[in-house]
Amino acid sequence: MLSDIEIAQQNVMEPITTIADNCGIKPEELEQYGHYKAKVSLDIFNRLKDRPDGKLVLVTAITPTPAGEGKSTTSIGLGQALNKIGKNAIIALREPSLGPVFGIKGGAAGGGYAQVVPMEDINLHFTGDMHAITAANNLLAAMIDNHVHQGNELRIDVRQVSWRRVMDMNDRALRHVTVGLGGKVCGFPREDGFMITVASEIMAILCLATSLEDLKRRFGNIVIGCNLDGDPVYVHQLGCEGAMAMLMKDAIKPNLVQTLEHTPAIVHGGPFANIAHGCNSILATKLALKLGDIVITEAGFGADLGAEKFLDIKCHYGDIYPDAVVLVATIRALKMHGGVAKKDLGIENPKAVGEGFVNLAKQVENMRAFGLPVLVAINKFATDTPAEIDMLLQKCDSYGVDVTLNECWEKGGAGGIDMAKQVAAMVEGTDIKPVMMYDVNEPIPTKIEKVVQRIYGGNGVEFTPNAKKQIQQLEAWGLDKLPVCMAKTQYSLSDDPTLLGAPKDFTITVQDVRVANGAGFIVCQTSNIMVMPGLPKKPAALAMDVTEDGKITGLF
Repeated sequence: MLSDIEIAQQNVMEPITTIADNCGIKPEELEQYGHYKAKVSLDIFNRLKDRPDGKLVLVTAITPTPAGEGKSTTSIGLGQALNKIGKNAIIALREPSLGPVFGIKGGAAGGGYAQVVPMEDINLHFTGDMHAITAANNLLAAMIDNHVHQGNELRIDVRQVSWRRVMDMNDRALRHVTVGLGGKVCGFPREDGFMITVASEIMAILCLATSLEDLKRRFGNIVIGCNLDGDPVYVHQLGCEGAMAMLMKDAIKPNLVQTLEHTPAIVHGGPFANIAHGCNSILATKLALKLGDIVITEAGFGADLGAEKFLDIKCHYGDIYPDAVVLVATIRALKMHGGVAKKDLGIENPKAVGEGFVNLAKQVENMRAFGLPVLVAINKFATDTPAEIDMLLQKCDSYGVDVTLNECWEKGGAGGIDMAKQVAAMVEGTDIKPVMMYDVNEPIPTKIEKVVQRIYGGNGVEFTPNAKKQIQQLEAWGLDKLPVCMAKTQYSLSDDPTLLGAPKDFTITVQDVRVANGAGFIVCQTSNIMVMPGLPKKPAALAMDVTEDGKITGLF
């Protein structure tokens, strides 16, 4: 059996100019990065402004397990399948982060015969967007310390600087550091730390900005900490938002690539859904909606994380809303939610499938709460038995939710024809009214409680003394009337990763509350969620290599 990279390397790609021409992008609107990837100029929006938008399909999933769900694979396979049945479909995805690529999770380019290519480029440096985000973030960090060193006119309280440095790699040793050591010429010593690039507010701003000017405005609104009087300090007071935007002038442009079957794919932005809002850029999604009749996009991790944030944050700022939801699950993952250990997943167990269905049912309920029609897409494995599949079909039927089996990993678009037909029928003539889980003008605790109770199924929220103090500070600053972005484990509906299925009678503990004012949301950190991951005992990097002729091996 071929690996993902071997399948990708055997594929014959179309020149990116052909892909662009096929989806209506003019040559002067294309900025090529080699033969098979390109950026699209934002000038295209002026030309397409009067073209009606296509239909938007959001792909999300049950609560993730180590057994895997295949959300990106399903998204890509669905796009390929829609084109096979004669629909003009375009895919809009996030960019991978190098941290997971070299760690344990892997990339974000799909798998099997449902991949976006050039797979190696997309999973590695791509068009340099991650590096631009890192540079803009760290320019701001350097400007803060330099301002303090050069006299501190803004009277920044160095004990309360909230802006952290970033790098796009898993490195636990950088979670907590001290900067400014080495004497007077090296600045003032203070505690600092690194986050992974995709957790940076710069990444969130890139994905929520609607133009370069909006990007610069949002940079200026970033709060980096407070002064000695306890008032917020903004980037526009430092005056470096222009330089930061300059570093991002190319990164803000969406990236165009293709699937193995030459379906256009716009891959742009990549925040994590457990520590950020987990969706690709508004600009990429809006571009796809102007170019395609049906657009397939995805939100990270389970529906309680990425999809909730897609609907409450991205749709809020992007003036968009999906017409349907595809909820991805696997028999294997449902068995884990039903109490089966990973080592026993190969053993037939219809009873565990039935018991694990509670998680799927809760995520369906969550999406229906937003007024959206849902199709359950079962990513089929060869080990799935007829009895297990029949159990799941019975459960879906009794719950009143449509279901489809897809084999896109093995067969590409041909493995998702039934799924494509159902999706096409679902979005035909739809007129969905947007719904939010809360009013952004409500108090921060109320907004959090509504997400916990309505989406997670919990009883309520406990706030640590530190979190209560932070909320009071944001209220005093007038920065509390924003959507909330929950930073929570992806492995459970609760904040305890060991509670699988659909746990009841739990509370969520909020430990830290900070404003991402440039992005336009409030980050609420629960439990001990990490914004700088670490590498596993056997990092994926150990299996990777490159040959003398430049051929990459071991990349999944």
